Amino acid sequence: MTLEELNILCTDDVRRAIAENRGRDPLAVALDSHVPHAAAVATQVKYLARAESKLPSYAAAGCILPSLAFEQSSSETCAARRYGRGRAALDLTCGLGVDTYYASRRFDRVVALERDEITAAVARENFRRLGAANIEVICASAEEYLKGCGEEFDVIYADPDRRSQSGRKMVCLEDCSPDMAALLPEISRCGRQLAVKLSPMFDVDEAFARFGEALVEAVSLGGECKEVNVVCDGGPARISAVAITAAGEQCEATFARGDSAGMLSTGPFDADRWRYLGVPDAALRKARLVARTLGGRADVRSQTGFVFADEPLEGVPCRWHRIASIEPYNPKQLRRRLHGLRVEILRRDFPQSTAEICRACGIREGGDIRAAFTRIGDSRLFIMLE
Repeated sequence: MTLEELNILCTDDVRRAIAENRGRDPLAVALDSHVPHAAAVATQVKYLARAESKLPSYAAAGCILPSLAFEQSSSETCAARRYGRGRAALDLTCGLGVDTYYASRRFDRVVALERDEITAAVARENFRRLGAANIEVICASAEEYLKGCGEEFDVIYADPDRRSQSGRKMVCLEDCSPDMAALLPEISRCGRQLAVKLSPMFDVDEAFARFGEALVEAVSLGGECKEVNVVCDGGPARISAVAITAAGEQCEATFARGDSAGMLSTGPFDADRWRYLGVPDAALRKARLVARTLGGRADVRSQTGFVFADEPLEGVPCRWHRIASIEPYNPKQLRRRLHGLRVEILRRDFPQSTAEICRACGIREGGDIRAAFTRIGDSRLFIMLE
């Protein structure tokens, strides 16, 4: 987005056109000769419709939503979980400002840094529309601001840019911008607490290795891991899995850091005993807390696989399916039984891909029946689900 495009979006006639055309097909808006600056209006209509689920406050306020900033922003559901409360907070990476906006609800004053001049201007305008008057947006990099910072903040927050100039996704801290590892000494000088959002691909053990004594939190939304958060708050090393449903309900499991391998089930697997198969939530798997959360109440063979229980376990982020049968995986027999059927395939710790299973068993992906494929020890299993 250019400064000229931003100025156009702020004019009264274009704002009115966006409001009047919300709910229409964006392509129809773009081709409508009666709409002023139709292409720009159509883009905003498109992203405001998408924002109704991801950024409902921004959608309700009719905020300006540049496409790239929207795609890279946190959802409001995840942003609402940010830690801290107090006098002042510093956001090193404002972007569209969703995290900054939610911080403004918990802190008397928030300073937000954005190195791109246009994005900073968009953020200022959006905060005005949202009524967040306690946010100061400064167009500066984290490096230059922290170097001259003479203020102490209760919390310093960062969501480093994880895309290279070519658009490639980055995971390594040193490759992200700003480089949090290099900034830690300055952050320690200016902030009492640090909260960093990392890629959902970031390894939790690596997070502890980089940040030491901290809370490391894996957050899922609707069954998909969305982020790994690190909070350096002076507390002991601990790890948490937070599962948030599409409806906003939350389930959280937090433990002191430690090896949970001893809680994994051992010995022979009794296929005739179990009546339910559980699919642990992505946050549990990412945080490697499946055994700690379900061990002792269910048969847990790995931190990434299925679990088995007599009855569904309440109060844990796990999706349960009733078992019809458990048997050895025999592609030839399954081809005779299932040939031509559409099968909803659940797969964990299984050496073959979904495509390879379909070819070997002569099935297609679909919804006629549901089946699970897994490996326990040296045995590959086929599990028919009701």
